[in-house]
Amino acid sequence: MNWMKYRPFYLVLSVFMIALSFYGIIGWGVNLGVDFLGGAMIEYSFSNVVSTEDVSNSLNKEGFDVASVQVIGDGNILIRLAEVDEKARERIKEILGELAGGEVSEVRYESVGPSIGPELIKKTVYAVIISAGGILIWVALQFRSLRFGVSAILAMFHDSFILVGSSSILGYFFGMEVDFLFVTALLTTLSFSVHDTIVVYDRIREIRRKKGGEFKDIANRAISETMRRSINNSVTIILMLLALVILGGTSTRWFALALLVGTVLGTYSSPFVAVPLLVTWGEVAEKIRRVYNKKI
Repeated sequence: MNWMKYRPFYLVLSVFMIALSFYGIIGWGVNLGVDFLGGAMIEYSFSNVVSTEDVSNSLNKEGFDVASVQVIGDGNILIRLAEVDEKARERIKEILGELAGGEVSEVRYESVGPSIGPELIKKTVYAVIISAGGILIWVALQFRSLRFGVSAILAMFHDSFILVGSSSILGYFFGMEVDFLFVTALLTTLSFSVHDTIVVYDRIREIRRKKGGEFKDIANRAISETMRRSINNSVTIILMLLALVILGGTSTRWFALALLVGTVLGTYSSPFVAVPLLVTWGEVAEKIRRVYNKKI
């Protein structure tokens, strides 16, 4: 199949998604969670056993921004949520009392700062830049061309930017929060995107070495030969993540959704962003070379 014939369509689709993401980030911002903004930790003891899922659902329904609920010690429950005042704490105790159907006692209350501070964010950005540079150099050396490395990195950042934009849109319309788990999903998407791109690149190199031919035809054949593998691999991940989004708990739902969006983006960008960039770069370089040679 002539996949490269539809390069204008891939370009329009990617530009549209990037523009929509840019509009969401600039217009609505990112809905930062407790991990970024800080909040409170409250420990409760219960006379009756309650599940963390029920606690989280009950508080979220009442409008409390719950980051996590976990069992500690002798069955006590520790709730981490956005900063609350005395009145809100009393309301939380009432809700938990109704849920448990028994006595509820507040064991301790602590006001905590953000677990993801400016310094950690700065180090994460540095780590991403350094790793991206390392990937670029490694891919360029392995495939003996800088354009392979640059195209792979551009596709990787294409996926990550759209994922952040998606979180902004989902945060505005559905209340999705960017927390530590979202950062994990973002970094996972980066690795998945590059991994899938390398598979296609490796097939391009193999076909080019064994059979040769025009680079665009080689790229078309490489995409056709790896498409089934990519789809089968991605579908298994997507089905699992869909199950987590639909049936999973509230504490992991947004994390699973972010991974789902990242998986779809990574599957799309490898054949339809990285490879078209590679082919287009080669064609433009060849035209420039011909014009230069004519002038000489």
